[in-house]
Amino acid sequence: MKTTDPADLGFDPERLARLTAAIDADVETERYDGAVVLVARGGQVALHEAIGWADRANRRRAEIDDVFSIFSVTKTLTTAAVLTRVDRGELALTTPVAEVLPEFGNRGKHRITVAQLLTHTAGLAAGIPPLPPELLGNLEAFVAAACRQALEATPGTIVHYSAITAHALLAEVVRRLDGGTRRFGDILAADVLHPLGMRDTALGLRADLAKRKVPVVVRDRSDGIFDPDLLEGFNVLVTAESEIPAASAVSTVADLFRWAECLRREGALDGTRLFSPSLVRLATTNHTGDRPNGFFAFACEQRGWDLFPAYIGLSFWLRGEGIFPTYFGLTSSPRTFGGLGAGSSMFWVDPERDLTFVVLTAGLLEETRNLERCQRLSDLVQAAVVD
Repeated sequence: MKTTDPADLGFDPERLARLTAAIDADVETERYDGAVVLVARGGQVALHEAIGWADRANRRRAEIDDVFSIFSVTKTLTTAAVLTRVDRGELALTTPVAEVLPEFGNRGKHRITVAQLLTHTAGLAAGIPPLPPELLGNLEAFVAAACRQALEATPGTIVHYSAITAHALLAEVVRRLDGGTRRFGDILAADVLHPLGMRDTALGLRADLAKRKVPVVVRDRSDGIFDPDLLEGFNVLVTAESEIPAASAVSTVADLFRWAECLRREGALDGTRLFSPSLVRLATTNHTGDRPNGFFAFACEQRGWDLFPAYIGLSFWLRGEGIFPTYFGLTSSPRTFGGLGAGSSMFWVDPERDLTFVVLTAGLLEETRNLERCQRLSDLVQAAVVD
């Protein structure tokens, strides 16, 4: 990928070098294993580097085309498939999910809308439905189990991040609207990934990507939100056939930059318009007010943090306003939006400064430690912008 002199893009090169130096130092102390990073402004790449190890145990150095499990950044791609249906008039954000999935409309779930699934305000059960681990990647089985679960809160009243369930249901909505015969992974590839030229991205580990795949290793096994064994289980769980629309995509930094560019350009990239500017603006607007994310209540108590606003759009996380722990950096503009993946992955776009940052890491951290790392790296990117 072509890079431009950082100084020509308004960066101080010495300040920008602090980003890679910070990662180098963490890798040297074995806090985590490595990373691939990309920083761009106005769509022009100022920095694209691989640092440290892709697989420390086997002495495999990180390369810029490494393929990573991107965990919940997958949700933003599934959301793209939903938003294309909204733009086509096949679906409305106000559509009750049960209108498309009749079997969902039981045990208090009949009023839940598409928008409430996207904003994590549906009141769904927080945990994964009772299902054998080997069926987590079977979308049909997962959706059937999710439809049998009872409601846990009145829809629209609280914010509680849905780790897997909401986006499995959204994917099945897309699949049913498509006719119900194609796999969701095939729909996603045809309608989102291929049009955007994301050739190294797939829902599940495509065979041609396996050799470049970075293993999932949890370096920080402190008590946290996510079970380290479950995360490392993605090494086995994510196969070519796996369909977990919230978490089983694999990708590269270069591909996620293309996705971020489509969003930065309000829905279009290289002559292809995926969805309308008005819909991108709506998707990247705060729809959760000042309400906290209940998913982080445990983490806040553990770390002694006050609860802070969730700031969630239509699946996208937002910087928002205020001083509190934030993945996207305290100095990013309030409209900064992006996606996050458990202990490891992040991209964001700061529309005010026309700035994009993508980072995928090897050697996962406990989630609050990952938040602090992401905040630090994001602020280092922002501190490098001087013009």
